[in-house]
Amino acid sequence: MGSELDKIFEAFDNNGIFKNKSLLQNSYQPEDIPHRDKQINQIASILAPVLRGERASNLFLYGKTGTGKTLSIQYIKNELIKRVKKDSDFELRIEYLNCKLKKVSDTEYRILAELIKKFGGEVPATGLPTQSVYDKFIDTIDSTKMTVVLILDEIDQTAKKISDDFLYNLTRLNSELTKSQICLVGISNNLTFLDEIDPRVKSSLSEEEIVFPPYNAMQLQDILTKRANDVFKEGIMQEGVIAKCAALAAREHGDARRALDLLRIAGELAERDNSTKILFKHIDEANNKIEKDKILDVIKTEPKQFQIVLSSIIALSEKPNNHIFTGEVYNLYRDLCNKNHLEILTQRRVSDIIQEFDMLGIITVNVISKGRGGRMREIKLAITKEITEKAKEIIADALNY
Repeated sequence: MGSELDKIFEAFDNNGIFKNKSLLQNSYQPEDIPHRDKQINQIASILAPVLRGERASNLFLYGKTGTGKTLSIQYIKNELIKRVKKDSDFELRIEYLNCKLKKVSDTEYRILAELIKKFGGEVPATGLPTQSVYDKFIDTIDSTKMTVVLILDEIDQTAKKISDDFLYNLTRLNSELTKSQICLVGISNNLTFLDEIDPRVKSSLSEEEIVFPPYNAMQLQDILTKRANDVFKEGIMQEGVIAKCAALAAREHGDARRALDLLRIAGELAERDNSTKILFKHIDEANNKIEKDKILDVIKTEPKQFQIVLSSIIALSEKPNNHIFTGEVYNLYRDLCNKNHLEILTQRRVSDIIQEFDMLGIITVNVISKGRGGRMREIKLAITKEITEKAKEIIADALNY
């Protein structure tokens, strides 16, 4: 056993693949963001007034995952902070919060508590009326003359987990501030989010909008080539590997993050193989691994209602006669909601959730004609047994089964 471990650790000691793997991590902020000059310049023009202590317009950035939204706003954030004059009669504060973070942004109270913490204040984890927490947030911001830019990433999650009212209250904060001013930058991967919220919130939140289009295969290839030169040692890639990575990611809505993850995981798999090169087979293996992780991440972050619908489908699929129809799913879903003391959604809403699972590739839905009996939707799980077992563990943990 010891000699086998020695071989493994020695192989990693003599690593011939990576030069600087950290440049492929999601947290890495590159100095240059290729193919996003237009969007970066637009953001800069909209937020520039904060350098004079003026309130900028609320801004909404949207586009698919991995199209450079967060990178671009973080880049502008750093540039603004660098440029604000030290002798200004106001303080510029630019704060970022990811609204998808569990235990921070699943309730109005927790988001406000986290924002108060970012501005140096403090409230107990629970126990105060929500209005008191709002008052504390306003007092904290208004304690000195401040120009505040509040960046809320994955802002659609707040409407999904809380309500439109929370966003509306945030957009009205300036009317309660006397010394300070605040502008909001909302970021969303959901292209239809603005169409789904209260028109009052939409008009306040999206005074300015910037769309981030997907990267095409050539742009992704350019991004990967630039990053790979700094990440990998010379000559360790089979010819065509970067082009294959770019093509796979372009097929997935032009997602640069996915392309970079593919390259990183392929490099790690090549290391484990003791390979001297990253080969096409490592890209294929990395792609399969990302698909699996993506599905589990969706299951983990979806609301409890989604998890219960999926739990119902999984339970029905494990029965001997596993022909599953929408009506059966709804009946079991209703029983599980009663058991967990959760609100029961309408059958139509559950049908919408089932449709979302179909779009995500977790299930397949086929419409079957029953002659005069009408048409029925038959549901089949489209995930492997391994993913199903992990999904069951995630749901059990979330619902405290």
